[in-house]
Amino acid sequence: MSHSSIGMNRTGIQMSPLQSQQQTDIAEDTAPTLPGDASDLASARQRHISPDDSIGSVPLPGSLKGAVKTTVQKVTGHHPAMLIDKLGERLAFERNGVRLYDALIAKATALAVSAERIARLHHFRGEEAEHMERVKRAMEQIGADPTAQTPAADVAGVAAIGVLQVITDPRTSFSQSLDALLTAELTDNAAWELLIDMARDAGQQEMVSSFTQALEQEQDHLGTVRIWLREELDLQGA
Repeated sequence: MSHSSIGMNRTGIQMSPLQSQQQTDIAEDTAPTLPGDASDLASARQRHISPDDSIGSVPLPGSLKGAVKTTVQKVTGHHPAMLIDKLGERLAFERNGVRLYDALIAKATALAVSAERIARLHHFRGEEAEHMERVKRAMEQIGADPTAQTPAADVAGVAAIGVLQVITDPRTSFSQSLDALLTAELTDNAAWELLIDMARDAGQQEMVSSFTQALEQEQDHLGTVRIWLREELDLQGA
């Protein structure tokens, strides 16, 4: 089921020792046509970085209830904008998690992965969707708009593109897709832990309880993906 097989891979220089030596000689003998080094690239990047520029903003509460709750939080010393931003991130990530599992289920079915594993993937997919609903309800309870894309949600969406591309690529194997999913699940677990701490700091005990349940399920996802990946790679032991 793995695609790690020996074949005619011509990307390395060992496949063409004569031409590769010629290429190395040319690279060593040819001077750069333009002055400068990597520090110029760093300087160019720095010129475009501004503390006054940002990726969007956290939206104002769209309801009177939300405005009142936000004001109360500010008065008590908490930072509701940061919490709403991270809630938006979690909602976006869980929504993307549903898509990841949809794609992996399709791949597992096409590759004739065991029915037991496919059933487990369906179960995990359902939990990802339920986690999204948990975050949606939590945002609504504090008057935030769950349909708005917060800055952290925007960044999370961009960061997740690579994982989705790996899993949806028809050429990747089940084990390669698990490798990509492992990246997402590691991030997911760490992000839930952070969000729970933020909710606790904001005095949102109901969120803490709800999100702790979600974290326990995510830990199961992570553990299962790790076990499956080791099995795919024929690894023994812990």
